[in-house]
Amino acid sequence: MTVTSPLHASGGRRRLPTRLAGLAAAVLALAGAPALAQTAAPTFKLGVVSFLSGQAAESFGVPAVNGAKVLIEAFNNGKAPAPFDKAGFGGMKIEAVYVDENGGATKQVQELRNLYEREKVDAVVGYVGSGDCLAVAPVAEEMKKFLILYDCGTPRIFEDGKYSYVFRTAAHATMDNVALARYLKARNVKVERYNMINQDYAWGQDSRKDFIQSMEQLYKGAQMQADLLPKFGAGQYGTEISALAARPADILHSSLWGGDLQAFVLQAGARGVFQKQTPVFSAADHVLPGLGEKFPNGAIVGARGAYGLMSPKSALNDWWWDIYSKAQNVYPVQAPYRMAQALLGLKLAAEKAMAANGGQKPTPEQLAAALRGSNWPAPGGPITMALGNGQQAIQETAIGRTRWDAGKKMVVIEDIQRFPAECVNPPATMKSEDWIKAGFPGAKC
Repeated sequence: MTVTSPLHASGGRRRLPTRLAGLAAAVLALAGAPALAQTAAPTFKLGVVSFLSGQAAESFGVPAVNGAKVLIEAFNNGKAPAPFDKAGFGGMKIEAVYVDENGGATKQVQELRNLYEREKVDAVVGYVGSGDCLAVAPVAEEMKKFLILYDCGTPRIFEDGKYSYVFRTAAHATMDNVALARYLKARNVKVERYNMINQDYAWGQDSRKDFIQSMEQLYKGAQMQADLLPKFGAGQYGTEISALAARPADILHSSLWGGDLQAFVLQAGARGVFQKQTPVFSAADHVLPGLGEKFPNGAIVGARGAYGLMSPKSALNDWWWDIYSKAQNVYPVQAPYRMAQALLGLKLAAEKAMAANGGQKPTPEQLAAALRGSNWPAPGGPITMALGNGQQAIQETAIGRTRWDAGKKMVVIEDIQRFPAECVNPPATMKSEDWIKAGFPGAKC
């Protein structure tokens, strides 16, 4: 008598008794189990660190994490455009672990160790604060674990240190302040005297230095008046605003960002500071949606790249703008753009490393080898790992002027000028400070 398997039983064919059918199914399941286990795709576990609380969260840290969530979902569903259209990272589903950057550098060092040792992440993408970046980079290097710094500004990380496992997929602060000075010169903005207010930590100190030295090259004879360095997270700027009001100047330079910038703009605007001196902000685009018409008209602003309202027209940027805006009900600004270019670069590096590793999950060394010296398209323009022995990116940037558009009910940016990466970033052979002091040798503008 011929016995028909329950997998093929149909119509008038006889079925096996329930007990035998269950036994047959169990045998088949056991026989197939090893094969299924062998073909199951591994998961790529990713730590994502940004400010989820504190003064930097609302306008910077949370939008960056929102950008990561939108992009990781698109990756996992295979809905990103080419060359990012493979599902996950080369078929590996991406599982993200999100960590709050608030709390200081000592806390972040411990959080980083926890991500690698307890959470067993394969890579970390994170960090906004320059002090945090300076603290965690040596730790990741010591542990021989893969780390991408998606933001932070200080050039010191790769100019004063040498790394094999640590990367930064965005340009450092020298680009911002060289571009601001070049913009002022190109637009024939009169600058005989200028004031400054920057935060008293690595980012603010480096930004201050780079702008002063750039002005010494392009505006010889211009005199600095007030030179203020409030602490990070100060929140109240009454004393500084009084000092600025007492020292007349043509422009006011600042690298304040996040909640500090929001607070300063509101307090200084109420006291008429911006009616007497043109604000020149190196990293202000991310506060425009929140401040709206309270942001000063005619301010000269940067976005630490060609991001948001100053981003270039491209199919990739259109896609990114669309998926983020639909998910968050607001357009993407600096922080999500920088997060996106980090994740896009990591995706291509992971897939390149997998291909070289027979399709298996890459090691930290293989990931590093794939990302080092590479380049890729991003929504804000091409990214090239050109500095720090291929560990530090350069990119183009843009500067423009703000105007409140009552019809659109939003701040718009006009009179935009774009600067090529090689115009505002130092060459690989020179430190930023030496390059500026020497008069920007080799700059291609």
